[in-house]
Amino acid sequence: MTNGYHLLAPLFMFALAASMTPGPNVIMLAASGVNHGFRRTIPHMIGITVGFPTMLLALGLGLDQIFAAWPQIHYVLKIAGTLYLLYFACRIALSATAGEAGGPAVPLSFMQAVIFQWVNPKAWVVGLSAFATFTTVGRMDWSEIALICTMFFLVSFPSVGVWCLFGTQIRRYLTSTRHLKIFNYIMGGLLAASVLVLYM
Repeated sequence: MTNGYHLLAPLFMFALAASMTPGPNVIMLAASGVNHGFRRTIPHMIGITVGFPTMLLALGLGLDQIFAAWPQIHYVLKIAGTLYLLYFACRIALSATAGEAGGPAVPLSFMQAVIFQWVNPKAWVVGLSAFATFTTVGRMDWSEIALICTMFFLVSFPSVGVWCLFGTQIRRYLTSTRHLKIFNYIMGGLLAASVLVLYM
């Protein structure tokens, strides 16, 4: 490809839809917005913003070919992703209010969010779809790889920020510990349900 400008609009729409639609990341961010607030969730949001484009870059450099050659690596990653998602689903479901004993001490950290992208099933589907759709078949084009990674980097933070803000707004209506616990049970259940995508 000699000129990638014609890809900007469709790639932007793809990146925006992929970043905004429900999945493990946005479920966890909405729950964090409710339980920890926007400011304390910023490291989590930055971790997604950095971690996902980094994973995309690895895919562009040929990581998918490694998986094709050694499928057992992909299988191990799939199992790890399932366990990691279930762990965070339990963590969300059992979350308590900030002043209640047993509640989570801190929201997801920057590094935890970066690592999570590597075991997030939606992230892999989106990444592979992006390269299948927006790169030239049969050859490596570094400008296309750079464009995809840059677009997701630019789109990710405002997109995930919307979901965190959504969570902070919901918190205003969760006026009792019981309501907050019900919300956390629902969000934890939704996150656990997303594991099913791995096996459908």
